Amino acid sequence: MFGKKKAIPHIDKDQLALIETAQKRIKQKKRLYIHFVIFLIGAVFLIAANTGLGIGKEIKFFDINWFVFAILLWLFFFLYHIFNVFITHKFMGKAWETEQLEKLVFKQKQRIAKIEGNLEKQNNKESISNNLLVNASKNTKQKTKGFLTIIVAASANNAIGLNNKLIWHLSNDLKRFKNLTNGHYIIMGRKTFESFPKPLPNRTHVVISRQSDYKVPAGVILVNSLSDALDASKSDPQPFIIGGGQIYKETLSLAHKIEMTRVHDNFDADTYFPEIDLTIWKETANTFHKKDDKHKHDYSFITYERI
Repeated sequence: MFGKKKAIPHIDKDQLALIETAQKRIKQKKRLYIHFVIFLIGAVFLIAANTGLGIGKEIKFFDINWFVFAILLWLFFFLYHIFNVFITHKFMGKAWETEQLEKLVFKQKQRIAKIEGNLEKQNNKESISNNLLVNASKNTKQKTKGFLTIIVAASANNAIGLNNKLIWHLSNDLKRFKNLTNGHYIIMGRKTFESFPKPLPNRTHVVISRQSDYKVPAGVILVNSLSDALDASKSDPQPFIIGGGQIYKETLSLAHKIEMTRVHDNFDADTYFPEIDLTIWKETANTFHKKDDKHKHDYSFITYERI
């Protein structure tokens, strides 16, 4: 009999909560009852003090004895006490506060989950897009077996053309272009090709056009994409990119060298060369030329090489 353990009484948590709530309600009603009794005694005392003892008998507001206002004010606080016990504490007590808090937390979690889901979708899209760009760049670079060079004439504000025409005429720039590109493949967009009166001699023209029915003279290679243009030029150890603006933008990340004629003036234009990032490109040569009878603007021949 000594080996048996006494059973430990166990009260369920829910039952305990109900008991605690019942005890609180009993206390609240007791306080309300006490308040009611005190209110009745107090009201009788105020009436007796005024009518029987004559305390403040001459004090009136709007021809009404002062004790009436005192009783009405006390009645208001008593009614407020009743409201708290039977409305506020019963229906809007701790349990109600907890329930409302849980609802708010649940809604907030739903909002956070929705935001996280949208961010995850956006990150996935960006990741896929970046992967596609990286893969496309890798595939294009794999096709570029030669030493890809951009050749361009740009003003101080990077203007390169207006209405598909050169903005200036610098004979030394044209001679430099001829000497550098002579015997090489020159890659260009359709509009750049159309700016020539005829194909340039001793160079292989590779023209990029999305027009499937676009006609080119014999000896000119027509392709539909930059990738195909680089593939067509892979036998050249140094193909040149000669324009226009969109082709320059697409090839700036692929090129190994930039041969630039910088015209030291600002011009209005509809075509511009991209800004050169000097953290990626290093200036390796720079020759300045002042304007003269044949050249209306100061200019420099500049060479940039990828770092």
